[in-house]
Amino acid sequence: MIPEKQDIWLHINTHHVQLEVPGEQEEVYRKAAKYLNETYKEYLTKTKGRLTAERVWVYVALHAAVELFSDIRDKDIEPILTKIDELNKQIELQTSVTDETKDNNE
Repeated sequence: MIPEKQDIWLHINTHHVQLEVPGEQEEVYRKAAKYLNETYKEYLTKTKGRLTAERVWVYVALHAAVELFSDIRDKDIEPILTKIDELNKQIELQTSVTDETKDNNE
């Protein structure tokens, strides 16, 4: 089944953007636009108007990229932690079996 497409309009700072997006992702796009607007305002406030809009957008893009890659890095660690837990359980099991065998042989 082909996902339903939806036309949406987003307001990002002074720009109006029309996009055709999968219906189930509309909310994600709207949250992304809100995030960009909030981050832009935050950087505009921090820099007190000393930077051009273009320069502020560079900082917004960098901020978003850092958050994205930090999130990806954090998520990539989960499978490793799961494997470490599994290995620790196996080690504990083997250690307890070895200890029991030692105790029974003594």
